[in-house]
Amino acid sequence: MTLAQAQATVDEWIKTTGVRYFSELTNMAILTEEVGEVARLIARQYGEQSFKKSDEGRELGDELADVLFVLICLANQTGTDLTEALARNLAKKTQRDATRHRDNPKLAPPAGPAA
Repeated sequence: MTLAQAQATVDEWIKTTGVRYFSELTNMAILTEEVGEVARLIARQYGEQSFKKSDEGRELGDELADVLFVLICLANQTGTDLTEALARNLAKKTQRDATRHRDNPKLAPPAGPAA
């Protein structure tokens, strides 16, 4: 599915199943909540926190999809074409960061053992 198809699919779902979009402010709050759920799961899967009973059954892909869904809602509500926006953003990053990461000593591979 392309970004344009995803935007159209979410719009159709909202109009048929969701009745209408929540306000932009409500969706921003929901987005924050969903990102928090992703953070919680990552802290448990990849960090030092242990799982709780309430974390059972949660899958990272599903939580990321929740974030994407609300993000697409916000894009639709504000007239943002995510395909165009992502293309512009990648062009900006490519120009701005052409050598930035390559020249960052913090990102250099660790030195191997002396031969």
